[in-house]
Amino acid sequence: MVSSENERRIADRFATFDQNGNGCIDREDFSEAAKALLAEFAVAARSDKGQALYGGAEAFWQGMAGIADRDGDQRITREEFVTGAVKRLRDTPDRFAGIARPFLHAALAVADTDGDGAVTVEEAVRLLTALGVPAETARPVAEALDADGDGKVVEEDVVPAFARYFTVGE
Repeated sequence: MVSSENERRIADRFATFDQNGNGCIDREDFSEAAKALLAEFAVAARSDKGQALYGGAEAFWQGMAGIADRDGDQRITREEFVTGAVKRLRDTPDRFAGIARPFLHAALAVADTDGDGAVTVEEAVRLLTALGVPAETARPVAEALDADGDGKVVEEDVVPAFARYFTVGE
C-alpha cells in the first residue's frame, strides 16, 4: 500500500516538470526545459547537441504521457502524475530512468562545456538552476551527485538519482 506521505512527496515533484506553471505537464514544458538549458549554456538549437536535447525532451514527454496521461488529452494533471508515478513507477524506477535517460544524457552533454564526458559541480548547478531548481537547493543536489568527490558529475550517477527522486519517497 502506498502511503499518503509518499503520494504527497511525489506530488511535490510535479512542479519540477510544470515549467510554465500552468498546472499541468505537457509537451511545452519539456520544450521549455530544453530551451532554457540551451540558453544557459549558449548552445544553438540547430546544433547536434541542441537537436539531441530537443529529441530527448520529446522522448521524455512521450514516455511520461504514455505512463501518466490517463485520459489521453496530451496533458498530465497533478492527479495523473501522482497516480502514474505511484501506481506505475514506484516499484520500477528503472522504467522511469529509461524514459528520462535520453533527455538527461543530452542535457549533460549540453552542460559539459569542455567535452570530457562529465560536468563539473558548477555546471551541474547551472543545469539544475536552468531547469527551475532554486539555487539554494541546486548546489547541495549537485554536490551530492558528485558521489566520489572528484568535482565531476556523470550520467551513471545522475540517471538513477533522478529516478529515485521522482519515484521513491525520501
